[in-house]
Amino acid sequence: MRQFDLAPLYRSTVGFDRLFSALDQFVAADAVPSYPPYNIERTGENAYRITVAVAGFTEADLAIEVRENALTLKGERKADPTNRAEVLHQGIAARGFERRFQLADYVQVTGAALENGLLHIDLVREIPEAKKPRQIQIATGRTAPAPVIEGAVQQAA
Repeated sequence: MRQFDLAPLYRSTVGFDRLFSALDQFVAADAVPSYPPYNIERTGENAYRITVAVAGFTEADLAIEVRENALTLKGERKADPTNRAEVLHQGIAARGFERRFQLADYVQVTGAALENGLLHIDLVREIPEAKKPRQIQIATGRTAPAPVIEGAVQQAA
């Protein structure tokens, strides 16, 4: 695998530490487990869906937790004491797993559903109005408005 040197980007940016940490983790993807397989889809302008293949797991075997900007999915199959069948070949993985996803700012989990061996986790990004981009009007030198300070009494000129 090719190694990428991100050092030049660190020198010319400010406040992107978290982005570069995510890029470093992406570059070092060899250490990331590949089980269970998953897809990440964009289902709308600000909507996403993570689909994880969890064949053989039930709702009771799965746990989904969101803490800060991390989504953690855990799976642990519980032994079925009534099943006494001897397994001759086991191709369907029965091992437990833990998979983590880093969520961008303002991304919230809106729901999860287990259907046909696939766990669908729906997410939406809701940016607060104060954080959305806005246009700033540029005033000319003569018509520049005086700054307004909350609670201050303005005097006549």
